[in-house]
Amino acid sequence: MNKPKQKTLNQIWQQVPPNYYHQGVTKNLLQWIWHTSKIKAFKQIVQQKKFIKILDVGCSGGFMTSKVAEIFPRSQVFAIDAYPDAINYAKSRFPHINFQVADAHHLPFPEDSFDLIICYETIEHVLNPQKILQQMRRVVKKNGTVIVAMDSGNLMFKTTWWAWEKTFGRVWQGAHLHPFHHQDLEKIIRQADFKITKKHFSHLGMEVSFVLKK
Repeated sequence: MNKPKQKTLNQIWQQVPPNYYHQGVTKNLLQWIWHTSKIKAFKQIVQQKKFIKILDVGCSGGFMTSKVAEIFPRSQVFAIDAYPDAINYAKSRFPHINFQVADAHHLPFPEDSFDLIICYETIEHVLNPQKILQQMRRVVKKNGTVIVAMDSGNLMFKTTWWAWEKTFGRVWQGAHLHPFHHQDLEKIIRQADFKITKKHFSHLGMEVSFVLKK
């Protein structure tokens, strides 16, 4: 796997506005459908479980993080992203959530810190997916849960994404540094020594969520 350069990643950050998701769900029906379905799938996975400490890895402007905080109002919710503008936006919009600028390749938390870690639609945008998986495994508690979600890479998604990049989603052109098929992601998850307890498909099979344990 050829690793993209940090310069490429910085360029991608500048392409995507910090308020991209919040604007999208209010102004674009397709984005509203996609993200509503994502939250519905998340609820189906976590059901009525309770988590004391939650970490969102790759939170961007905090859209998904804020929904998680609503679902678990008694939990301590933390979130990190390497893009300072996105974190500043998230802090201003959701001051009750613990946002911080941090590199997911070097998570700034001790071992066994979190009951739940989520990484939604982020792993395909990072320099080294394997290292980030290892970091999440380090900071999740022994009996904790990690959820890694991304597009499934199936033909329907590839076709839809091609059309999206040409129209409403031009900001995402070149942003998939690692355009995984879900089987590729499953392989590197196992290489990171995670146990896959569930593989949940949603969005007509275009999104996959891996539920992981140490």
